[in-house]
Amino acid sequence: MDPSMRASASGMMAQQTRVEVISNNLANVSTTGFKRSRPHFEDLLYQTVQEAQLVQGEDAGSVQSIQVGRGTRLAAVQRTGEQGSLEPTGRPMDMAVEGPGFFQVQLPDGGIAYTRDGSFGLSDEGVIVTHGGYTVVPGVSIPIDAQEVGISRTGIVSVRIGDTAVEVGRVELARFTNAPGLEAMGENLLRETAASGSPIVGFPQDDGFGRLVQGSLEGSNVEIVQEMVDMITALRAYEINSKALQTSEQMAETANNLIR
Repeated sequence: MDPSMRASASGMMAQQTRVEVISNNLANVSTTGFKRSRPHFEDLLYQTVQEAQLVQGEDAGSVQSIQVGRGTRLAAVQRTGEQGSLEPTGRPMDMAVEGPGFFQVQLPDGGIAYTRDGSFGLSDEGVIVTHGGYTVVPGVSIPIDAQEVGISRTGIVSVRIGDTAVEVGRVELARFTNAPGLEAMGENLLRETAASGSPIVGFPQDDGFGRLVQGSLEGSNVEIVQEMVDMITALRAYEINSKALQTSEQMAETANNLIR
């Protein structure tokens, strides 16, 4: 295949991937705690037609090398970490993290996952769990006879039993040196990777951690207008790459017709 066709095809594939990422962002515009992603591309190897040369003469200088690029490829898809807007729900078990930090979730295999989705509920035993039934670490239990549940900005969970306020536990958060390096698992859950580093566990409002807001959820940080602009840009780039591919094909056809 002609090198120009390969370069154009790589550009079309890159823009197709870009649209896939944008589509996923738009699909999750209403997903609690969702963080938008953006693709990054890098140029491929170059063909060096002529090496850099020294020009001899009274004013000696150099001539730069002549290189021809061979297209682009996907280098990474990075998750952005901007804070989403807080949306009041009025549910006492809903929590939002305002600032850095993730809720910790106990998986059935014993592993720990992380999430910004604080839409929690209670199990049949009164333990705080996610909507998927996973226990929120460290496993705070609400007594059956509790009449009111309060969660402070520092994560302290207290209940009112009769006329007495009783502290029953405290919510912990985890943060990472490189939070965008976490791997998405689906169900609004993320897992630790070598890129994210090991989790640092602490309480809300401790140094480096955000605060908890009871009765609210963090919305998606997807900006619809920005995604639409990016989609239009990707479409135009796809069209111009396809035009370059067509031009290369026409040039090859013209060259083939010369010998007929």
